[in-house]
Formats: sequence, structure tokens, C-alpha cells
Amino acid sequence: MTAKRVGLMIQKFIKEEIDSKVAWICLVSTLCLVFIRFTHLPSSSELERLCLWASQSFFFYLIIPALVIKLIFKQDLASYGFKLKGSLKNWQLYLAMFIFMLPIIYICSRSPSFQSHYPFYRLAAGESWYPNLLIWELFYLLQFIGLEFFFRGFMVHGLKERFGIHAILIMVIPYCMIHFNKPFLECLGSIIAGLLLGYLSYRNRSVMLGIAIHYGVALTMDISALLR
Repeated sequence: MTAKRVGLMIQKFIKEEIDSKVAWICLVSTLCLVFIRFTHLPSSSELERLCLWASQSFFFYLIIPALVIKLIFKQDLASYGFKLKGSLKNWQLYLAMFIFMLPIIYICSRSPSFQSHYPFYRLAAGESWYPNLLIWELFYLLQFIGLEFFFRGFMVHGLKERFGIHAILIMVIPYCMIHFNKPFLECLGSIIAGLLLGYLSYRNRSVMLGIAIHYGVALTMDISALLR
């Protein structure tokens, strides 16, 4: 490839119309995922480590995108699905999804790979579930609030103006990738779950029931692992 051809390619790229909103969403999303993956705050205990991770996830999944929406896009968070109004629309579908997942979780909870990952916070021998396990599950909820807003809100509703319903497919790629360290079946399941939750958020214009079902499934997984 000659230098002249490279120069022409660069000139063509510069002349292309760049959607600034799409660029912001893609760059901010990428940076947030990088910081979540590689930022580790010092902690003195397992509970503190997990709570810091959940808080950090909430910060990069929700606070940073929210600042971009408010300060750069000059829009309300409700436009990105973070609202209670209308959030109960199609609640039957969310409930059906949760019920469908229960027997799958029960079966998967038998596998060694499942038991090696869940629950995230493992009770020590003789340790009571109260208060540490309860504290952790509350912080765990915080993480899911941020996660659902990030993928099904910030990405789906932010990209739909340019890509329409295909914004869901774009969102599923990084969403699946954050599950690469999870059991194989869970990683595959994240693709289906991401598509379904993304579609429901797209249609309902709300991520609230998505938060509820995602946390409900995660809580059920933790309880199933503890019972095993």
C-alpha cells in the first residue's frame, strides 16, 4: 500500500460524516469496561473486596454514563430507560422468563463449575448469613442496577437513533464478553438473555424490570449454590 493511497484513505475517513453521539457512547462504554476490568481497589477482607467491586461497577456502569447523558447529550436519564413510569408494561413476560430460569438454575447448580463460581461471597465455616451475606447481596443489587442501565439503557437507547433495533445486537457483543470468565453455559445464556432484555427495554423504554429479573436470577443462583 503506497503512501499516496494511505493519504487518500485518511482524507476519505476525515470527510465521512461522524455521528458524535455514537462515537461518545462507543468510546465511553469501552473505557468504562476497561476500568471495571483492570481497576482493583485495596481491601482488607473478602466482603470489603466484593463491596468495592460492586460500588466500582455501579460508578462506571451508571454514574459515568449518566454524566455523559446529562452534561454532553443534555438529555434526561428517563430517555435511556431509567424511569419507573411505564416500567410494569409486559411484566408477564419478565415473570415468565424468571420462572423459565428456575429449573435451569436448579440443574446447573449441580455442576462443579457452577459451585466454583457461586455464591460470590462464601460464608466461612460456622459463619452466620447475617449480616455479611445480607450486606453483600445489597451491594450486589447495586451492581445490577448499574449493569442493566449501562447495557440495556445507555447502549440500547443511545444507539437506537442511528441503528434502530440493531442497537440490541451491538450491545450483546460486549455483554457476552463480560461473561467470558463465567461457566460456559452461562456465557452462552448471556447472549439469549441480553437479546431478550435488550428487546424488552427497547420496546418498554424502561430497564427497571430488567434490573428486577436479573437480580432475582442472580440471587436464586447464590441461594442454590449455598443449598448445594
